[in-house]
Amino acid sequence: MAVYTDVSPEELEAFLATYDLGRLRAFKGIAEGVENSNYLLQTEAGSFILTLYEKRVNPADLPFFVGLMEHLATRGIDCPQPVRNRDGVALGRLAGRPALIVTFLVGTSVRRPGVAHCAALGAALAGLHKAGADFTAFHRANALSVAGWRPLYEQAGERADTVAPGLSALIADELAVLEARWPTGLPDGIIHADLFPDNVFFTDGRLSGLIDFYFGCNDLLAYDVAICLNAWCFEPDGAFNQTKGRALLAAYQAERPLGSDEIAALPLLARGAALRFLLTRLVDWLNVPPGALVRPHDPLEYLRKLRFHRSVTSPRDYGVLEGDAA
Repeated sequence: MAVYTDVSPEELEAFLATYDLGRLRAFKGIAEGVENSNYLLQTEAGSFILTLYEKRVNPADLPFFVGLMEHLATRGIDCPQPVRNRDGVALGRLAGRPALIVTFLVGTSVRRPGVAHCAALGAALAGLHKAGADFTAFHRANALSVAGWRPLYEQAGERADTVAPGLSALIADELAVLEARWPTGLPDGIIHADLFPDNVFFTDGRLSGLIDFYFGCNDLLAYDVAICLNAWCFEPDGAFNQTKGRALLAAYQAERPLGSDEIAALPLLARGAALRFLLTRLVDWLNVPPGALVRPHDPLEYLRKLRFHRSVTSPRDYGVLEGDAA
């Protein structure tokens, strides 16, 4: 269970006393996610999610996340909404951690996305990018983009070779390539940066909501596409499913056409996305907090994906068709 900070019923009831949510009926830890402590709350007012922020989340970034979710909802994006207390304040502290309550979104995530799921995700991602275009109240740089990867690598160091022989040298080689060639000047804006299948809800086969915006930031829009190609279009055996990639990209482009420069950059962006998740998973794997009831994600999954991207010779390998560029 992904709970790093335990909350007693007494602490929680005192915290809820400042909200108009009625009495607490039940609460339990949520197993999904490895970054923060999450609880499902049942109160007289309904169901809610309580998040206590841990690890990589900078408390100074929390107003960005609150503002972003509220902004996206006004633009038609189905996402959780921050719940404000009687003083109109969304953010608080509980058990020594920054805390936020958000509304509960109905739906279920899919563990094995199909082609139709990938198409729905592509359209939703484009909608998110368009909806965030006029979110200017806050700006948050992506701390886990190319400039942040070498510090992660240095945290792992030679211990990376305990996870896979030669992994440290492979990462060092990849960093040198990506730092030298990372694209600039592509369209940028608000990205989700973590839109994995467990952060996308479906109801009766229809995409019904997006959750977990706590890696949201300003960065290259095509990089967000590359993250999703990594997260949605690989099979359990490690093979890239080009049919899924084509569905995701075509649905995205129907809502927001990619420029020729963005399409040309996809192989490099996909390599970078794979390295980013390889590195964060590797650091988590090597540094599980004592007593944490959590199983970190396997970094080797993203090592396999990175090796695939290193073999790519053209954007067509991801399902891009001739004439797809805007």
